[in-house]
Amino acid sequence: MDDAAKQRFTLISENLAEFLNPEIIEAILAEGRNPNIYWGTATTGKPHCGYFVPAVKIAQLLAAGCDVTILLADIHGFLDNLKAPLELVASRAEYYRWIIKAMLESVGVKTDKLKFVLGSSYQKGPEYVMDVYRLASLVSEHDAKKAGAEVVKQTGNAPLSGLLYPILQVLDEEHLNCDAQFGGVDQRKLFTAAKEWLPKIGYRQRAHLMNPMVPGLQGSKMSSSDEDSKIDLLDAPEAVAKKVRKAEAIPKVPEGNGMLALAEYVLLPVSALKSEDGKKAELKIERPDGQEPLVYTDIKQMNEDYRNDVLTPQLLKACVSEGLNKLMKPIREAFEASKEWQDITLKAYPPPPKKQKKVKDKGSRYPGAAPAKNGEAVPTEAAAQPEQAMGKDLPVR
Repeated sequence: MDDAAKQRFTLISENLAEFLNPEIIEAILAEGRNPNIYWGTATTGKPHCGYFVPAVKIAQLLAAGCDVTILLADIHGFLDNLKAPLELVASRAEYYRWIIKAMLESVGVKTDKLKFVLGSSYQKGPEYVMDVYRLASLVSEHDAKKAGAEVVKQTGNAPLSGLLYPILQVLDEEHLNCDAQFGGVDQRKLFTAAKEWLPKIGYRQRAHLMNPMVPGLQGSKMSSSDEDSKIDLLDAPEAVAKKVRKAEAIPKVPEGNGMLALAEYVLLPVSALKSEDGKKAELKIERPDGQEPLVYTDIKQMNEDYRNDVLTPQLLKACVSEGLNKLMKPIREAFEASKEWQDITLKAYPPPPKKQKKVKDKGSRYPGAAPAKNGEAVPTEAAAQPEQAMGKDLPVR
């Protein structure tokens, strides 16, 4: 590769947790061709701030001259244990289109360079369906479960759709005509399955790029389906601040710290994207009592200061809260300015039905009353003449 190709490869490789078969991309760059890379997302729960991690990487891929396709995987969302019910799939895919465009623009990506593809636009075609049958005849139940273990919801007596999910994702690489698939490190088993399965039906192997997963607010990974673990991209500023304050951040322990992960994989690279040369990362953290602010250009120094309690959880959380709200502000403004987006949100995520208040039957408050109808006691014949019912004669007048 010449120097220009090497620079492009360095940018493509930056901030990845793992890169499988990088030689595929190196060969393409050496030819002088633009690599075709796709990133897919199943349109299930509402996207959260963890999506900023792939957004930053997509910005870098575009800067490296890659052709990038965004797959709105609506059928995948339905197959994954009905996370996206069939009647909501189309609306949720449209919601994802709106919010992903706004999110990418908030980190400086020009979305006119991106290609958005709806999964159902080609996954119901005869050639694709035949490939599903072909691969299904060669892949065992065990291997399909293993491939989707980190991505597909696993339950006892699970539906067959969960076994189809990894087969579809593997075939997407061929039918989107990509050179590489980009996704989270939680998809590694799917990516290694693709390397093994595609050649079985005569298709070539692809490279695979994996971004790290941001820990959730309470540990584990940030998940669209776990409200306690995430910050939605449309959360109000006060909600963001409250969630960040309550987030788990053990003092002097940088490992597994979601706040430091957001600084490393979102705030620092976004600052570089928005710098004059597009390369200089800088994160400034204000301190109280007239102390000089802490200024960081890489995560290594941040981790060291956090371990030594120079950078405290309180200071870090304030910085993350402010940084996220700055990124999310244009997303919220775009949502508030679009009646169309607001309408599709109600269709995609309709509010749960209100519970009907049950009227308590208190009876007639005297013996012999019949059961109440619509909350009102209905007197019996005996109850209508309580004194006769009790064996007493009415007074004669």
